[in-house]
Amino acid sequence: MYMSSESLLIIIFVGLVAGWLAGQIVRGTGFGIVGDIIVGILGAFVGSWLLPQLGVHLGSGIISAIVNATVGAVLLLLVVRLVRGGGGWGSSWRGSWGRRW
Repeated sequence: MYMSSESLLIIIFVGLVAGWLAGQIVRGTGFGIVGDIIVGILGAFVGSWLLPQLGVHLGSGIISAIVNATVGAVLLLLVVRLVRGGGGWGSSWRGSWGRRW
C-alpha cells in the first residue's frame, strides 16, 4: 500500500478539524493539536464504520469526510466520558461552588 504525502496531509487535516470540532461540542475546549488529531482520526474510523451501518451516506469530498469524522469523534468522546464517569456536562460548573472558601 502506497500513501502519498498529500493524502497523509489530508488525513491529518481532517483529523485535526474533526477532533477540534468534537472537543468543542463535547468538552467545551480542544485537546491540543496532537490530541485533536488522534481523536479526529479515531473518530473518522468510527464514523466511517458506523454511519453506513445506520444507512447514512454523506457523499464524497473533504467536507463530508470532516462531518463523518466529527460525528464519529463526538460519539467516541461520549462513550469515553460514559466509561470514565466524566461527571456529566456541568461538572466544572458544580465543582466551583464547593471550592469557594
